[in-house]
Amino acid sequence: MADLAPHAVSESNSLGRLHPERAPTARSEYQRDRDRVVHSTAFRRLEYKTQVFVNHEGDLFRTRLTHSIEVAQIARTLARAMHLNEDLAEAIALSHDLGHTPFGHAGQDALNDCMREHGGFEHNLQSLRTVDLLEERYGAFDGLNLTYETREGILKHCAPKKARELGALGRRFIDGTQPSLEAQLCNLADEIGYNNHDVDDGLRSGLVDLGQLDAVGIWARHAAIVRHDYPQIGGRRLIHETVRRMINSLAVDLIEETSRNIVAAGVHTLADVREAPPLAAFSVGMHAEHRELKHFLRVNLYQHFQVLRMTNKARRIIIDLFGAFIEDPRLLPPQYLEMANTDKPRAIADYVAGMTDRYAIREHRRLFAVGEI
Repeated sequence: MADLAPHAVSESNSLGRLHPERAPTARSEYQRDRDRVVHSTAFRRLEYKTQVFVNHEGDLFRTRLTHSIEVAQIARTLARAMHLNEDLAEAIALSHDLGHTPFGHAGQDALNDCMREHGGFEHNLQSLRTVDLLEERYGAFDGLNLTYETREGILKHCAPKKARELGALGRRFIDGTQPSLEAQLCNLADEIGYNNHDVDDGLRSGLVDLGQLDAVGIWARHAAIVRHDYPQIGGRRLIHETVRRMINSLAVDLIEETSRNIVAAGVHTLADVREAPPLAAFSVGMHAEHRELKHFLRVNLYQHFQVLRMTNKARRIIIDLFGAFIEDPRLLPPQYLEMANTDKPRAIADYVAGMTDRYAIREHRRLFAVGEI
């Protein structure tokens, strides 16, 4: 990639892989990372893991898979505009949710409660554990053996105790240094993706209406432009035209503000990026609008009584499954039963976290419903 900025990640400044491998033919190291993620079992499972709405509630709502693809599109656009490593940005974006539980954040919270006395559970750490250990595809090593830079981007945050256990990869959480710009931008691309697409899914579900959104600054501003440009527009066309303008305005603002921060910090190399304060950011005004939208979604969608009813059921499923396997690990599949001989709670967390929504529902029914086998 001859047009990369000097502060971008490249193969020449990469910290490599845990297990050295022969260089790939006809693709970059970061394309290899992306391809390994796309072909992984954990990536395929994302098709049946929820974003907000549980998988069986409708075919048109986002899943973790569609969300990851949308984040990858945004991340590639940001990286290309800033002459950063597009392939790395894509690899991070596609792998960032590999460790997510079934039932979204409700599932993660429930599994973390179950694991509280056993080291806790956090989906970013589980994504790293998935690519480092749990995937079984290669004869020479466990996991996918991804590059340091992709693994660094997967690990968005980490408590100091956990960071110390991770060695060099966790060092930045102790020293206060930063990941690559590609990783920083992917983190915000994730926010752009889920906030705007949750607006779309909230409207599609009927739990949020246009009247409510017209009181939210970033929506109102772009919806007014759409209505002015297309006076007869309505329904899904109005929603799509508004959402795509919101995404574009956030992406452009992020590029411009991050570029200003790079210049102001005197960044010239990847080492400068790591030593600088966080560089990827929205402008003050856009950050305020973005926060307002997040607050709106939390109050009006994520805490809607119909969503809470489903997430309450989801929590109960996770807690019941974990409890049943802790009480009698012989109920686990052979692969996880073998792992349980070393660390029973963690093996159970690995099994439960890897479930799709519908598999967790079926497994719960098999274990607890009379007449099911």
